[in-house]
Amino acid sequence: MRIPFANLARPLLTAAVLTSTLQLPVQAQPIANPVATFAGLDKITGRITRFDVYIDETVLFGALEITPRACYERPSNDTLQRTSAFLEVDQLSLDGTNERIFTGWMFADSPALNAVDHAVYDVWLIECKTATSVPPPDQR
Repeated sequence: MRIPFANLARPLLTAAVLTSTLQLPVQAQPIANPVATFAGLDKITGRITRFDVYIDETVLFGALEITPRACYERPSNDTLQRTSAFLEVDQLSLDGTNERIFTGWMFADSPALNAVDHAVYDVWLIECKTATSVPPPDQR
């Protein structure tokens, strides 16, 4: 059975008209924050530590150097309530060299999605903040 070309094109035209008239909700731009809050687990001691880090500051957690490069939150009225941070994690060795073990985005609502894969330490994003009680690096 042969179907005329005109009959095949009709659903495509209808879909194109519907798509052009469909209005999608406008999403707000993410809000950049100067401070990222992380939690770190030392698997040997079982101790969880919560710490604030300024963007582009490097902190030491055990043998890991953690440097957040960006920390974004979406406004509370946005349908995509996602807190995310882009970070770099290096592992320090006993001879003083370091090796990059993680570079990428980390999401507060899905900590296992992009996790730091390390035998002794786990690190995950808690939140992004505008202020902290920790003084900025240039005031220490």
